[in-house]
Formats: sequence, C-alpha cells, structure tokens
Amino acid sequence: MTDKVNFNGWTCPRPLQNYPTIVLGHGSGGKMMADLIQHLFSKAFDNDLLNQMADSTILDLSRVFSANGSGRFAFTTDSFVVSPLFFPGGNIGELSIYGTVNDLAMSGAKPLFLSAGFILEEGLPMATLGEVVSSMAKACTLSGVEIATGDTKVVNRGHGDGMYINTTGLGIIPQGVNISPKNARPGDFILVNGNIGDHGMAIMSLRSGLEFETTIKSDTAPLNKLVESIISETTEIHCLRDATRGGLAAVLNELAMSSKIGIEFDERSIPVQPEVNASCEMLGLDPLYIANEGKFVAVLPEAQAEKVLQVMRADPLGINAVIIGKVVDNHPGVVTARTSIGGMRVVDLPAGELLPRIC
Repeated sequence: MTDKVNFNGWTCPRPLQNYPTIVLGHGSGGKMMADLIQHLFSKAFDNDLLNQMADSTILDLSRVFSANGSGRFAFTTDSFVVSPLFFPGGNIGELSIYGTVNDLAMSGAKPLFLSAGFILEEGLPMATLGEVVSSMAKACTLSGVEIATGDTKVVNRGHGDGMYINTTGLGIIPQGVNISPKNARPGDFILVNGNIGDHGMAIMSLRSGLEFETTIKSDTAPLNKLVESIISETTEIHCLRDATRGGLAAVLNELAMSSKIGIEFDERSIPVQPEVNASCEMLGLDPLYIANEGKFVAVLPEAQAEKVLQVMRADPLGINAVIIGKVVDNHPGVVTARTSIGGMRVVDLPAGELLPRIC
C-alpha cells in the first residue's frame, strides 16, 4: 500500500472526494465505514485472520503449540495518544505496533497477533490516516506480527486530537523462559541496550522548537528479534523491562520494588547522545527520567552478562549496549547512582509526568 489513499470505487458522497477528510459517517456502521475498512484497513493489513470479517476472529493456535511446546501466553493492551501524530523518527502508527510488540517481548514472548482500535476525529485528513496505516502495516511486517481484528470509531471535531490508537497483543512464551519483574536477585547485573532519552527529547524538542545541528530522532523500534537472540543465547534472564514513560529511572525503581532488592548503577556508564544531553540541560531535565521507545533493561546473573552483552552489540538495536550496574541485597526498594564526582545519590520515581502525551 502507498501512503496516498486511492478513492476509486468508494461509495462516499462526492463532497468527501473533493475534501478527503474523516467525517462522522466513517464511524456509522454504514457504507462509508465499510469503504474505510475495505479500501484502507483491510488492504493495508491484509491476512487470512482479518479477512474473516466476523465479530470476533477465530485463532487456530494448534500449530503454535506443536511448534513451541509451551502452553503459556503473554497478553497485553496499550493506548497511544502521542502529540504530535508525526515526530522525527516515527509516528503514532508504528509507535502503536512497536509499543505493543515490545511489551510482549519483555515477557520473553514471541509476538503473534495484534488488534487495532482507531478513535478518529472528524476532519482528520484521509491522507494522514493513510500514511499512519501504511506505517503500521510496514511495522507489522518488520515485527513479524499480524493484525487479527480491529475497530473504528469517529468522534466530533475538537474531541479527538486527530487520532488515538488502541492495540492489544498476544504472544507465546517459549519453553524454559521465566521472566518477571519479581525475579531480580542480589548479584545480578543490569544491562541497557543503548542510548537513553531519544524518544522523549525528540517529542519535546519538536514541541519546544529547539534546534540542534543534528535532529534528535525517536528510537521507536521493535525489540522482539533482539530479545529472541538473547533468549537463544541463554534462558537465564530474570527481568526485562522497556524504559518508556518515566524513563530508565522509573524502570529501575519498579524492578527494585517488585523484587524487594536494591539497585546500584554508575551514572557515567549510561549512554546519552550529546544532543539529548544538551537539550536536557537547556530544559533542566535529567535524561534518566526521559521516555524511550526502543530501549530496555535486562537483569540477569553475572555469569551470563558478558555473553548477553555481546549478543546485544551484534544487533543494530543494541550496538551501544552497556552494563550499567548490579542488584544488591541492602537498601531494598531503593535505587542509587554513583555520580560523575564519585558520590552516591538516590534515584527516585518521577514525581509526575515530565512530558504528557509522549506515547
């Protein structure tokens, strides 16, 4: 599918073809909605499951069970309200796919099927929707997932901020994999797969009109293939968490509280792009609290850390991976960082939302 919408064959009234925007009729359940589904969504996400076109999709998982031998599934849902809809390095469409795929991957699951629910605002340009849907289709192909079912609603002008997307994902967990936020153990090493803060500062720089010699781009990306590579190397992985809202600081605090352990890391080991660091300094922000969409934390035994690090660095999405710290048995539930001047400070949860509408 191209990014432009082809109106040939649509039954929508002539004014819509002259001014191709979303109207309330696209959520009415009538011919206009059927056109939108047939000519845009079904065409972009074409697969046998979606083509069932029933009130619910029947999934035959027998082949998955026989190939995998596991009876455990991961199931997640997420909603995406990012503003603006398009940002350097991505848009709300691919963000919705990658965000859900990554949530499944953080359980060690192989993502299989997704749903996609669209809340569209009256007046949204059809070309904009077409570009978002096209990027979602490409993201599904890159991630190896299929959209099996979906829904469309249209709200009055001024009530939807262009577009919101809800996605739900289903994935199967391989045999022998047991990853949970509660599994961190004293002595474990903590790894991160690359530069932090890119997504949050890409959005904030766009909103604030900040300009640098190099454009800060979002790191939105599918992490499932990288996680699969790590699991192929070892199933001795205790925790995986993607560092989205609240950034690295929030993730480390959540793991410390869930596992009832302490975490210590070295601030100087955290990879941050110079442009991201500069923009944070200008705005008085700490990169540790800035959202990411292609970064995750891995917690695993010290004996496995170095070989997992090499697996990460062999993948383009982990080329800047580093070991940042370790799990300790003192100060349970508390995260501390060694600063650039050699002191220690407590890294707490963010008090509130630094940047709303980030994903």
